[in-house]
Amino acid sequence: MKFAVIQFPGASCDLDLYHAVTDVLGEQAEYVHHQETDLSAYDAILLPGGASYGDAVRAGALARTAPVMEGIIGAAKDGKPVLGVGNGFQVLTEAGLLPGAFLKNRDQKFVCRSVKVQVVNSRTMFTSEYTEGEELDIPIAHGEGNFYCDEETYSKLKENNQIVFVYSDGNPNGSVGDIAGLISEKGNVLGMMPHPERAAESILGSEDGLNVFKSIVKEWRESHANQA
Repeated sequence: MKFAVIQFPGASCDLDLYHAVTDVLGEQAEYVHHQETDLSAYDAILLPGGASYGDAVRAGALARTAPVMEGIIGAAKDGKPVLGVGNGFQVLTEAGLLPGAFLKNRDQKFVCRSVKVQVVNSRTMFTSEYTEGEELDIPIAHGEGNFYCDEETYSKLKENNQIVFVYSDGNPNGSVGDIAGLISEKGNVLGMMPHPERAAESILGSEDGLNVFKSIVKEWRESHANQA
């Protein structure tokens, strides 16, 4: 399986994603410059965390205008898995690939620590290697991680089982419904504020995030086996 790791100016977690995919998972990955528009050679798209464009205007707003977004939106429409982590999640909401928006953290402070996250939907291409209700230990690192949506949108997210991860031991940023991660209606776009690539091997203190990437690979292999 071949992953594209998008490189936006100012993003800082692209190396972490690349390492998790190649060195830990043993799959292929390439860095893709933000000026590229054709992502057809890749099976999955990863949008990293970090402050793309210095979070100017607001987190993710300028990255949404980068040429590479044309390819990302096209990949999402084609049903390819698209994962946005941290700032990548913010970019996906700015691009309209996921609902909602992000506000500054409730306490107006940058938060960088491990948090408890519960899997509330294990029937997705990103979470099939987890069990529903499983509690994970995964780091966060953000200043604008306060996910917001109106009541109608929140009700729709719950009704469609689009909420995938929730904070389970205190809400670190004020997110509506304790939301830590959600998927698109189609199910192939996931945004999450916790960083699974920073919890992908024991030397980091937790391997709880690795199954996000294993789930993507499992789904891809099964879909290709069915096509064969």
